[in-house]
Amino acid sequence: MRPARGWIVAAVLAILLAAAIYFLQPHADSPEHSSSSDAANGASAVLLFAEAMGHQTSQVTGSFDTPSPFSVMFVFTPTSPYTADEADRLRQWVRDSGGLLIYASEQGDPELDRSLGVSRFDGFAGGGRYAATAPTLAGVTAVSGGDAIVPLDPSATQVPLLRTPDGFVAGYVQQLGIGHVVVLADPLVLCNGYLEKADNGVLLADLISASGAGAAVTFDEYHHGLTASDFAPQSWITTPWGAALLWLLVAVFFGLVLRGRRFGPLVGRPAEVARSDAEWSVAVGQLLRRSSARAVTLGLLATATERAVASRTGLPLQPRERFWNALWVRAPEVAGELAEVENSLFAASASEGQLLQAARRLHDIAHPVTGKPR
Repeated sequence: MRPARGWIVAAVLAILLAAAIYFLQPHADSPEHSSSSDAANGASAVLLFAEAMGHQTSQVTGSFDTPSPFSVMFVFTPTSPYTADEADRLRQWVRDSGGLLIYASEQGDPELDRSLGVSRFDGFAGGGRYAATAPTLAGVTAVSGGDAIVPLDPSATQVPLLRTPDGFVAGYVQQLGIGHVVVLADPLVLCNGYLEKADNGVLLADLISASGAGAAVTFDEYHHGLTASDFAPQSWITTPWGAALLWLLVAVFFGLVLRGRRFGPLVGRPAEVARSDAEWSVAVGQLLRRSSARAVTLGLLATATERAVASRTGLPLQPRERFWNALWVRAPEVAGELAEVENSLFAASASEGQLLQAARRLHDIAHPVTGKPR
């Protein structure tokens, strides 16, 4: 059994080592077009290009927030979906704060498309080279991109910027309030490996400078990683990694059920030891003594004594006033002695000696010695 355990430990360590090497090594691919990636389909050159043009750049990470007014924001292919609130906040930033949003995504984000009114065709269209159709792009006649795209279906207020060789819209601009939204169906036209092709670099320069020379440029990297919305129930079904984890959990569960083996030896439950009334009394007494609660102790003893007297004389303890009236009639000696002790309780709480003396008197009343008159 021990050699088998050694092989299992070695296999686990090998798997962990391979996983660490895989995740820690620099990847030469960035399907989400991250501004931190130097891959050909990454967008690190966009960030560096903006800095070279004198713009202040930043990345949204950790938590999502909209940029400052009258600035530029790039959103490349979100891999973590936008929530409805985030999409609406981004739209409000464009509309009310004069922001320029450059939204480049192959398939689009459902909530962001809804909030910005982006409509896409269901099929694919040939790409490769796109012709510039708007005079707002100074110096841009054609740009180069991917081989195929999901073309856009712009409305009357969405002005086409780029068209495919077949005439489909690959990009458009729309005025939204005091801001503008640029939607690109092919993010590759702004990626590292394409900026030197055709007029791609000129297109990027036009987009960055559209909000002015001093406008800050922000990149949304928050939606390129795991966020709280990724752990929503629908993510376990609608995303590949969620479905994979779900199937893994199901397989592990049924594997454990079919094997029917325990995780370890049974541990017997220790037998409970019944404690005597004396032990409970001692414990409560020590607790009251440590807390210096003499008055509380005497009050508890007086209540217990009244309860014992009521039980012995057959009188109901409540209401208390009726109990005392009946006790004076049925057992005047007991009532007189009990009243005398209770009237002296306040003075008896001054020291432990007086407390002990009062407690003994209450005990004698509650549990009189047989044959002693009361």
